Amino acid sequence: MSPSPSAPSTEPTSPGAAPSLYVGGSSGAALPLPVLYGVFLVSGFAALVYQVVWQRALFALYGVDIASTTTVVSAFMLGLGVGSWIGGQLAANPKRSALLWFAAFEIGIGLFGWRSLHLIDVVGDMTAGASGPATFALTFGLVVIPTSMMGATLPLLVSHAVKHLNNVGKSVGMLYFVNTLGSAVAAVLTAVVLLRDYGVHQTLSFAVKCNLAAGVVILLAWGVNQLRRRA
Repeated sequence: MSPSPSAPSTEPTSPGAAPSLYVGGSSGAALPLPVLYGVFLVSGFAALVYQVVWQRALFALYGVDIASTTTVVSAFMLGLGVGSWIGGQLAANPKRSALLWFAAFEIGIGLFGWRSLHLIDVVGDMTAGASGPATFALTFGLVVIPTSMMGATLPLLVSHAVKHLNNVGKSVGMLYFVNTLGSAVAAVLTAVVLLRDYGVHQTLSFAVKCNLAAGVVILLAWGVNQLRRRA
């Protein structure tokens, strides 16, 4: 993805000063950097769990073939790309809170994930006996919705972090690293532990809780900051 973060501040800093452990100040949420990174790690974990679960659900409907695999992978790639562009546009507007948008997308992903297996079953019933292109289009469109929200999260967090860390490279690098790390861990745990020991529904429920928790943490941080500014 190619996020479009806002330009970093050029305010001078003391050469001997240690980097702050907080992202935020007068214009942002007072969120410790480890918490920010932890939230995005959890977000990346949940995203990969969804990919594995949704792919298995489609396999159950349409069989294990190249079409099912292509649908999920291509929808994820397109959704991440479109979402990255949307997130960049939202982050470019200083009147909009990047953290609030991030929280909204995380909660939206969680709510979609909560109903996703039911929606996949509905699409399966709708496409029973339908042509290949029609089946692909409906299934593809269903998966693109949540993946677009996933794609929007990186540029939003990068935009927020850049404003307060004053370092584009560090902001992008660390956030991309922890998000990818979360996905890598999920790829292993989902296949080796979660699906085997807990099944599809409980595994999906865990991913939903991860997204909702990420969104709530950011909302709480934003709310605390608003109270401090009014005090």
